[in-house]
Amino acid sequence: MPSTQDDSVGLRDGWSSTPVIAISELVRSVRDALEHRFPLMWVSGEISNFTRAASGHCYFTLKDSQAQARCVLFRNRAQLLGWQPDNGVKVEVRALVTMYEARGEFQLNAETIRRAGLGPLFEKFLRLKEKLEREGLFDPAAKRPLPEYPRTVGVITSLSAAALLDILTTLKRRNPAIGAIVYPVAVQGDDAAAQIAAMLARAGTRAECDVLLLARGGGSIEDLWAFNEEAVARAIRACAIPVVTGVGHETDFTIADFAADLRAPTPTAAAESVSPERARLAAGVEQLALRAQRAILRAVEDQMQRVDFLARRLVHPRERLAAHARLLTQLEARLAAASGRVVESARWRLAELLRSLGYGSERRLARTQERVTRLAATLGNLDPAAVLARGYSITRAADGSVLREASRIEVGASISTTLARGFIESQVRRRG
Repeated sequence: MPSTQDDSVGLRDGWSSTPVIAISELVRSVRDALEHRFPLMWVSGEISNFTRAASGHCYFTLKDSQAQARCVLFRNRAQLLGWQPDNGVKVEVRALVTMYEARGEFQLNAETIRRAGLGPLFEKFLRLKEKLEREGLFDPAAKRPLPEYPRTVGVITSLSAAALLDILTTLKRRNPAIGAIVYPVAVQGDDAAAQIAAMLARAGTRAECDVLLLARGGGSIEDLWAFNEEAVARAIRACAIPVVTGVGHETDFTIADFAADLRAPTPTAAAESVSPERARLAAGVEQLALRAQRAILRAVEDQMQRVDFLARRLVHPRERLAAHARLLTQLEARLAAASGRVVESARWRLAELLRSLGYGSERRLARTQERVTRLAATLGNLDPAAVLARGYSITRAADGSVLREASRIEVGASISTTLARGFIESQVRRRG
């Protein structure tokens, strides 16, 4: 036991002889060692997760197929670039290897960045985008309108994604009456694109919702690559239901965003775009109710005013009958006066007509008598008896026809001759 005590005392004495330093001193020492070990150098890689802070400083990850490192480009250096770095761009960074002491993280402090060409994934992204764009898959005219008042919203995302909670919370906050159906898929990995395309087809066939949200949170270009696959873009356009995408952050764009009927910058914004706010709808209904109330009130007031107007025109039946009686008396008097004038006028016209008739009859009778006298004289001159009286006669054959030529009668035939007084029958002995 004494020896044990002595050993422990000796061990404590050994610990107490080792210097104890603060973590900040250790990180600073590592930083100094790195900066002295690695001078300012050019490092190549592909930009990912690029962001520009409100301060103007730029933060990004420089990576290749095997490793990655955090980088910072401070505002005074960023202002000298003359071009805008972006995700997927392969670059060469002139940087100082150091440590970020506040977090104890290895990082590169970039002094400048030059473009070394596009990264392979981004090149693939651009090639596919150009191909589908030529096919008309992104044509704005083909975009389907979103339902103004959806009853049910379908959400295609991972069950473990934070985006799902954001979407469901937003829908419940804005309008609890809207139902939600979750179609679970993988949103990252080799099989994610196939799952998403299949689920889009299934949701369109089942037709359980009015609009679909295809969503996931932010990440690197590799994390979001499932939404850059051709199968997903074609499935979005083939789906019978309008599709809204909310993939990544506001600066993230995928092929699915171009194919969708609407692209929202975030999953929360996607939920907001398809859910009319209940308070706004209630305010709209209230406004419509007030307008309807005012319209009904105006209609009632108009009818009341019309009733008042008609009431002023309304006359008691006794007064109306009396007015009609007075009117009839006036009409009767006017009729009697008019009848007297008509009779007097008719009597005067009749007298005039009689006088005209008498005068005209006398003149007509005189003209007629004169004409008769002339006709009688003419007729007397044409009377056969008068002609016979002047010594002429009329000879007829046995058949009674008048003989005007001797050649028409045969010798021996009987003839009759009419004289002014009497007649003679004889027989033809000779003709010449």
